[in-house]
Amino acid sequence: MIISIASGKGGTGKTLIATSLALSLKKNHQVQLLDCDVEEPNDHLFMNPAITYQETVSIPVPEIDKEKCNYCGKCAEVCAYKAIAVWGKQVMTFTQLCHGCGACSYLCPQKAIREQPRPTGLIESGQADGVDFVHGKLNIGEAMAPPIIRQVKSYAGKEEVTIIDSPPGTSCPVITAIKNSDFCLLVTEPTPFGLNDLILAVEVVKELKIPCGVMINRHVDGEGTVEQYCQEEGIPVLLKIPLDAEIARQYSRGITLVKGLPQWEKSFRELYEKIQEIVNARSRSVKR
Repeated sequence: MIISIASGKGGTGKTLIATSLALSLKKNHQVQLLDCDVEEPNDHLFMNPAITYQETVSIPVPEIDKEKCNYCGKCAEVCAYKAIAVWGKQVMTFTQLCHGCGACSYLCPQKAIREQPRPTGLIESGQADGVDFVHGKLNIGEAMAPPIIRQVKSYAGKEEVTIIDSPPGTSCPVITAIKNSDFCLLVTEPTPFGLNDLILAVEVVKELKIPCGVMINRHVDGEGTVEQYCQEEGIPVLLKIPLDAEIARQYSRGITLVKGLPQWEKSFRELYEKIQEIVNARSRSVKR
């Protein structure tokens, strides 16, 4: 089963949930944790993995053969990302804008374009306390996270349970991370900003047709706006973690919730069981 952990905004506690869920399930399941927040991965700060493998992620970018090029401008015309410009007898390529789609080289009438790999990031994998661990790191100054996220996700499904810690927000990197998940757990907080961004995240998940549930972090009794929204939308609230100074202290020291406060391990195992029930029920419904 592939479970993605997402949120409409940063700072809601995705890392807290992803790492604790992975550690809680490792006793009874083969678990892998994929940190797809490649612009700012931090699961490793809590998991302390022993990295045993590294690979560079590159995207193919165009290189112009000036001896073959007749400056017809077809490459600039077909490039949806404006990564090529032709002025008179000059061709300029903007590799930072290139998405590596290959349209320019494929459609060049003179076959004057070849593709060269340009490194954009790094993948690292290893073991972390009995959990298979993979994360990606986007190179500083790079704008496109999806190619690295896709490479991290190529490891998904190799264990019984795969947990994906996705980037915050609702943009392309998030969609790339959560796409094809069996379930998406949306982490939010009981604030106006948390509710606003949760609503946006729910719309994305619905569009992708992924079953979802909500986990409320820093929950305070009496703050029922998020729960009311979930009730109205028919979205199950699967877990509530209270606003607790001790949890914050453990987190600030790089200690996962279930390591610092072991009593929470049972809650995370029950969370997984609830997710299983939802996924199984949906599977039965689809088969009918």
